[in-house]
Amino acid sequence: METSTRLSDDIVTLRPFHREDAAPLYEAVCESLADLRPWMAWAHESYMEASAREFVALARARWEEGTLFAFAITRADEIVGGCTLSGLNPVNRFCNLGYWVRSSQHGHGFAGHAAKLAARFGFEHVGLVRAEIVIAQGNTQSMRVAEKIGAHYEGKLLNRMVVGSSIYDAHMYSLIPMDFGL
Repeated sequence: METSTRLSDDIVTLRPFHREDAAPLYEAVCESLADLRPWMAWAHESYMEASAREFVALARARWEEGTLFAFAITRADEIVGGCTLSGLNPVNRFCNLGYWVRSSQHGHGFAGHAAKLAARFGFEHVGLVRAEIVIAQGNTQSMRVAEKIGAHYEGKLLNRMVVGSSIYDAHMYSLIPMDFGL
């Protein structure tokens, strides 16, 4: 899989993270820490630009291995968030689909557009047959995104997520190739 991949619709463009994305990624995360901290284990008070650099380097290496596909969500070349296909299960061909959008860009539908582009990429280029969206109970914004894009609600999973010292039940949503006419 090439790190030059670009996926786009009329709303957002997804592309792999580039080395020069560390500073703008750091700015987006810092702006959004209060919104991200309850739901994302990596979003903590000690998040620094070095954290962003390490993530970008890891994401690029894992992309080349085909074990993680981390996309910068961009609009007019500005990073507005991130979307990942992670936890790839090569036997059963499913993954976790995650997304976040910087706080100042909420309400524009960017997360939903990104999630659909990333899922389609997974089905068409990675050979996945299922993308799971696992959302901690209480994360109503993320649940709204999953519902707006037509993800299938499959139920509540007990003690499914750990973020810091918090243990959450989680809601399971999924997308499958048939949702995209594939």
